Amino acid sequence: MPYLVTAVVLACALGTLNLLLTLAVVRRLREHTELLANHASHADNGIIEAGQTPGDFVAADTDDRPVRRGDLSGDVLVTFFSPNCPACTDALPRFATQAAEFPGGRDQVLAVVTGDGPEVSEMAGRLTGVARVVLDGVDGGLAAAFQARAFPCWCLLDSTGTVRRSGSGWTQLPMPVPA
Repeated sequence: MPYLVTAVVLACALGTLNLLLTLAVVRRLREHTELLANHASHADNGIIEAGQTPGDFVAADTDDRPVRRGDLSGDVLVTFFSPNCPACTDALPRFATQAAEFPGGRDQVLAVVTGDGPEVSEMAGRLTGVARVVLDGVDGGLAAAFQARAFPCWCLLDSTGTVRRSGSGWTQLPMPVPA
């Protein structure tokens, strides 16, 4: 009988210790969740931030029309894709469908494809119907002007050339709202 009492007391002590350790882990997880949420809300989204103006750039689209920052007028959506990015490949059909509905049509959507190789031309061909497409190369001037570091990423420029909204990833096309 003394062994049974000892075993029950030991089991209860271990159960209590396990409960206390589990509560401590849950508390730490809550703290980390809050820290991550605060960090994510202040994190770099991989492209120029709202309120900033992109640097100067000169490029040509796939129709051989010049593309310069000063030539962009009205609300313009600028997107960056890379053929080496699985998220870009996944987002491309959804982007093409949504970009077809962008106010002002193809002239108000600028799709920048960065990288080298035959995949760049293939991706550009898929975007040509809904956007003006610029092939930017690996160290392209547009990616530098817009501080694009994550793909896919986008920014919505207002009529003054200032970034109204920006982000990375692709869920829903950012439509301009009347000012």
